[in-house]
Amino acid sequence: MRRRVEFLACYERGRKYRSPSFLVFALPRDGEAAGPRFGSAVSKKHGNAVLRNRVKRILREFFRFARPNLAVPLDFVIVPKSNLDPQTLSLAAATAELSPLCARIAREFERFQEARRQA
Repeated sequence: MRRRVEFLACYERGRKYRSPSFLVFALPRDGEAAGPRFGSAVSKKHGNAVLRNRVKRILREFFRFARPNLAVPLDFVIVPKSNLDPQTLSLAAATAELSPLCARIAREFERFQEARRQA
């Protein structure tokens, strides 16, 4: 995801999920059979550009590894909470926290799609 309109749609119409260090917004995409898309929003509260870019790189790498397990047409926006320390964040820590959350989101989406098909 790159455009502001896509991020705003995810914030406004998407569902919000919480973990100790992240907020995840998830929005189903209609009519598209492609897999998930990812965006991140790291505010200036997390430090200078070097630290913010570090967080974004780690989140992109997490999503690159998680993408094969998420075969659902969803838009994800991951927003780090203010309690996240960008200097100590690691890929392992992000994966441990976000993997169960993304799996839960995918399960809920699959259930929603199944109920929609039966109705």
